[in-house]
Amino acid sequence: MARADRYRVTNITRQTTLADRSARAADPIRRGVGLMGRKGLAEGEALIIDPCNGIVSFFMRFRFDAVFLDADGRVCHLVENMPPWRASKIVRGSKRVVELPAGVIERTGTELGDQLDISPAA
Repeated sequence: MARADRYRVTNITRQTTLADRSARAADPIRRGVGLMGRKGLAEGEALIIDPCNGIVSFFMRFRFDAVFLDADGRVCHLVENMPPWRASKIVRGSKRVVELPAGVIERTGTELGDQLDISPAA
């Protein structure tokens, strides 16, 4: 049975899995806290921020990748290896962001226009 609070993020275009243990931050408090206080993301982990069109890494301790998705789940912006204490640009058309361990975008070959699927993990 799938857990309602865990999601799999799959790049359908490339047939790769970006994360299989993702949490969703959908309320204002969870979106605001994000990954602050964590020491990092393990392989397979991610945070899905929904809704979201821009991110910050203030008070964070580690670098990470971020994939911005439009309403249809298409990649509309990528941030690779974002360091702490930075802010992304506001991405027009972005509806959600998936924050991943640094290097996942490169390893999976994820590119602008790719179709991603976010579904409950089994």
